Amino acid sequence: MGEPSVALPGGTDPVLRARELRRAHDAFTADGRLLGRMRPVIAQSWRRCARARLSPECHSAPELADAELLAYRAQHPLARVMPVFRELVGAFAAHEAHLLAVCDARGSLLWVEGDTATLERAQDLGFVPGTRWAESAMGTNAPGTAVAVGEPVQVFGAEHFSRRAHPWTCAAAPVRDPRTGRLLGAIDITGGDGLAHPHSLAFVQAVARAAQAQLALLDPGPPTTAAPTLTALGRDTALLVPGDGRQVRLGRRHSEIMVLLAHRPEGMHGEELLMTLYEDEAMSPVTLRAEMSRLRALLGPRVLLSRPYRTAVPLEADFTAVARHLAVGAVSAALTGYAGPLLPASTAPGIVRLRRRLEDGARAALIARADPGLLADWVCSPWGEDDPAAWRALAAALPPGARPAALSRVRALDAELGGVPGGPTT
Repeated sequence: MGEPSVALPGGTDPVLRARELRRAHDAFTADGRLLGRMRPVIAQSWRRCARARLSPECHSAPELADAELLAYRAQHPLARVMPVFRELVGAFAAHEAHLLAVCDARGSLLWVEGDTATLERAQDLGFVPGTRWAESAMGTNAPGTAVAVGEPVQVFGAEHFSRRAHPWTCAAAPVRDPRTGRLLGAIDITGGDGLAHPHSLAFVQAVARAAQAQLALLDPGPPTTAAPTLTALGRDTALLVPGDGRQVRLGRRHSEIMVLLAHRPEGMHGEELLMTLYEDEAMSPVTLRAEMSRLRALLGPRVLLSRPYRTAVPLEADFTAVARHLAVGAVSAALTGYAGPLLPASTAPGIVRLRRRLEDGARAALIARADPGLLADWVCSPWGEDDPAAWRALAAALPPGARPAALSRVRALDAELGGVPGGPTT
């Protein structure tokens, strides 16, 4: 994204800008039109909200009950730097009637602290610990959008997608593990219009950097507990490394469940998970509950949560990493990580859709890049050896003298598959 944009550049009248934003918000939520001078970070966020079919009347919902919240945030990496956040932000927030908020990488609020009167207003908004403020749940907002894009974000008034948040202004910056670069969550300052000042965005970035520096000092060596990972590309069953030293080879159905939950870190309700797992639409919810009970017994009670079903911490999955690389145009990195189709033996409807989407995206990016080396790697793989479009792209990318073998394979595949020849054949 480059340098983060500020909500109110120097000389901007906040009253006039607030009026412009309300008109723009009304137009966009009515028919999708973008009016006036919309910052790219906000326009792109609004479009994501529209694609997710969010309502501008959306409201937050509790995700973690009190006991669950206390246990979760006690073991969260950002708990170790809460003293830094409180020292740098706490007094400022209390004095200026602002709030200090910290969320995890899924946009779930872990801590919300500050001025008592402002806390009461925030409670009416649903901006409280244990609620989910991910962009996919609450639309454009500083902490949720900061973790969605991995960049500092400032959101002023009606730039919020939810109308209930229009009286507020917030600035947030992501916090990463200094050793691995993994996103841990975000630090946010929420309050009134005064936070639209450029200084608040610079301030929250500085606080995030201070927290990362403190994390590096607290644990400069190799991680003692790795982030949980899931490997499912090119395998009929997945391998889960929960982060506690174990390696768990999952069965077919459990592999499908964990892949779907890794794809949807915000969680899935039972009915939705049932529909994505079973081809038989008449399958009983009892069957799913039994599978989840067996999976929880296998992994331990701290790995899986319910209502909705989700993992306690986001999984680092090989297929989600490939998807992220493809999304930003990092084709070489994506194809390096692409070890084959996702759970190729699975017929679960949700897995089939994910597998096709990922394979189609990888193939399209590969052909568009037209890199002979990458194309050669693809057609020499088990999943690409019979791919006529990739062979044809390779023949086009090679110098004329090196084309005969690729062209021969194109002609053979066209004959075998009954395809319509296209591209270079000589």
